[in-house]
Order: sequence, then C-alpha cells, then structure tokens
Amino acid sequence: MNVVTRFAPSPTGHLHIGGARTAIFCWLLARHYGGQFHLRIEDTDLLRSKQEYTDSILASMRWLGLDWDGPLNYQTQRTALYNQYVDKLLESGHAYWCSCTPEEVEAMREKAREQGLKPRYNGCCRERNLGPGEGRCVRLKAPLAGKVVFDDLVKGTIAVDVSELDDMVIRRADGMPTYNMAVVVDDHEMGITHVIRGDDHVSNTPRQILIYEALGLPVPRFGHVPMILGPDRQKLSKRHGARAVIEYQNDGLLPQALVNYLVRLGWSHGDQEIFTREELIEFFDGTSLNPAAAAFDPAKLEWCNAHFMRELPLSELAALVRPFAEQAGYDMTGLDDSRLEALCHMFRERAANLKVLAESFAPLLTPAASLPLDEKAAAKNLTEAGKGHLAALREVFAACDFTQEALEAALQGYIEGNGLKFKDVAPALRTALMGFMGGPHLPEIMAFLGKDETLARLARAAA
Repeated sequence: MNVVTRFAPSPTGHLHIGGARTAIFCWLLARHYGGQFHLRIEDTDLLRSKQEYTDSILASMRWLGLDWDGPLNYQTQRTALYNQYVDKLLESGHAYWCSCTPEEVEAMREKAREQGLKPRYNGCCRERNLGPGEGRCVRLKAPLAGKVVFDDLVKGTIAVDVSELDDMVIRRADGMPTYNMAVVVDDHEMGITHVIRGDDHVSNTPRQILIYEALGLPVPRFGHVPMILGPDRQKLSKRHGARAVIEYQNDGLLPQALVNYLVRLGWSHGDQEIFTREELIEFFDGTSLNPAAAAFDPAKLEWCNAHFMRELPLSELAALVRPFAEQAGYDMTGLDDSRLEALCHMFRERAANLKVLAESFAPLLTPAASLPLDEKAAAKNLTEAGKGHLAALREVFAACDFTQEALEAALQGYIEGNGLKFKDVAPALRTALMGFMGGPHLPEIMAFLGKDETLARLARAAA
C-alpha cells in the first residue's frame, strides 16, 4: 500500500506533546509501509508566527528522530499555487465571487439563529455571477443536498449533512486563500494519502472533502485522534506537568522514552508497554488507535524514561549526561569517560532523567572539606562509637589497595574481626563518605573517590 503522510505544525509556539504525538503517529505509519513522511510549516498567521518557533519545532523533530522526506514546505511561499486552484474552481463553476461584507454575513447568521436555524451564510451571491472587485471574496459553491461521508481511521464512519455547512470562503477579500483551501492544495500537491491529526479538525474534514470533490481530486484517508487529557480528565495544561518537547529535552528526558510514552497514549499492541523503535515501526499500521481520550501521567513517563536509561550502554549514557554534568557546575577536568561511566553505573538506578542523574553525582565530586553533612544523619550515626569505627577503618583502608574487591574484603574483615555486624559500622561510614544516608555500594564509592579523598572524608567525620 502506498502511504504518504505529513505533519503540519504552525510556528506560533514550541512543539507541544499533543502535536508531537500526532507527528509520531504520522511518521510511524509512513515508515511501517515504506512510504514517505513530509513536514509542512503552516505559517500563514503572520502576526503570531515566529522564526524562533520554527527553529524550535525543527530541533524537536530532529531530537525525537522524526526525519522527513523531501523539502521542508512553507505555506507562505505557496500563495500563488493556492490561487491557481481557486481560479480553477471559479472557471468550473464550483466557486463564485461574493460581495457580502462581514457585517452582512453576521446579520444573516443572527437572523438564522432567531429562526432556530443553523447560523450560516445564506448564499446571497451564489447566482449573481459577480466578477472580481474591491472587498470581494471567493466562496465554494457547496451542494444543496446530501451528506459528506468518510471512514475515519479512529472514529469509524462519520456523516455530515451538507445543510450543516455553508458556502465557505476559500479566498479572502485580501487575496489570501483560507486554511481549508490551502490544506487541500498542499496535501494534493504533496501526494498525501493519509491524514492523521487531532480531533479538533473533525469539523474541517467535510469542508475539505467538498473542495477535493469540486476539484475532482482523490480524497485521502483521515484519522482524527482525541486530545490528551490531564489525570483529572480535563484539558491538558502545564499544571498537569505537560510541557513543550524542548523542555523535556532540557530536563534530561530521553527521546526514545518520550516517543514510547506518547505512542502508548492512544495506541496499543496487546499489553506491551516498552517498544524499540524498530518494533514501533513494525507494529504501527494505523489500526488499534483508541477513539477515547488518553490521560497524561507524568509518573508513567518518568518510569518509562528510567527504564530506557537503565537499558542504555554506559558509554552512551555517559555521553548524554556529560552536558548536564557541565551545567551542574562540576569541575570536569578529571572526569574522563571512564569515571563518568562509573558514576552512571552507581547512580542510574536511582535517577529518572539525565538532569537528576547528573545532580546525584554531587556528593562524589565535592571535595571532603566542602561536603555538606546532613544534620540528622550526623547526629544519629557520628556518635563516639561511630567515630571510633571511622578512625579505625581509616587505618585499615590506608594499608589497602583501592579496588572494590580489596576494599570490600578489608571492610568485611574489620567487621568480623571485631565481632560486629554490618549495621554497626555502615551508617557512620556512609554518612562520612556521602554526607547523608544514601548512595551506592560502599566499596564502589571508595574506589571511585580514591585513597586520599576517602581517608580525608573519614578523618573529617571522625574529628
């Protein structure tokens, strides 16, 4: 099956997760069938469109791994093309010039409301055979009876009576084509076969189908996915933890985690939760899209990201976390790849994103003299007995090779040799090394710190 899809964002803001999910669905459908995926920037809102938003959208698409085929298209560069199609409709009698002012059209709608009818343009200029003129727009001559029916990929069969529609404007009085006209021309010219978009566009689809039919063009398949809701089933907003894609990137999320999570918001493949990109391409065929709105769960996204972080090779994880470590202000001069990988190995089980992972390195990258000590941990664990163990252990470790194996054997030897239990010694040692009651395996901590730094921390805590 030949499949060509597109994603068409407006550069009036950063790419948000609802738009990102739509882009992912379109990309996966094209890749599943070996087709094409196009990107179009719908920048006709000249007041709100900004280059910085276009740049941000493109950067977010690249970060998510959503590569597109062919050139990047901008609607503002295609006005002449749209008008060629408008002229075709005028020549074929499927469109007409209208001289009605906005105030006159609103009066028609108000009169219809008073009569209990659908507020719509009444076709005043439909048979007047007007030509172009100052202040005149062009309207599509819609059928007077019948239904517009289409089989939605998500919602099933949708039928709209043409009495619900009116003779819509396809070229404004300023000469600019309207959104619905431009979209139809773009999708036809780009060979789009499948349009997946948010269900806020459902009302546009019958209108666009009328334009396709008036032009004698093949109509693509449509699929309208429901919006993403917050956990309270209300419209998703920042208060629910939803942010722009670029913010997730800056906060240390992995792109594969965000893609995986967003795909699962409205699509399923059995009970599988975690997918490789290859599996998503293999399984996503445009079916199994849920017509019910999905709820955004920040905790689930965090869980998904933590999973992918644990699955990454340490070398990859270290390369990804390095910029976040630099942003955290650490002295990076002695932090080569092997030491950064060691830190990742110690802390990644406890971190849900790259930013938190980098922040968790702080206790092991802070000199002994500057290491903050948690007051409660110090009061509880650095007792006279605890300090005595630290002083003794300092002598033991001073004579030890600083490998994990040697340090573990030395610690175990001290505990057993003095008739102690691990819990008698470990809290004081952990507080001295980390500054609080947390962190990875004690010998692993000491091996990373090295002999001088380890002994300095024990001496400081014992004093």
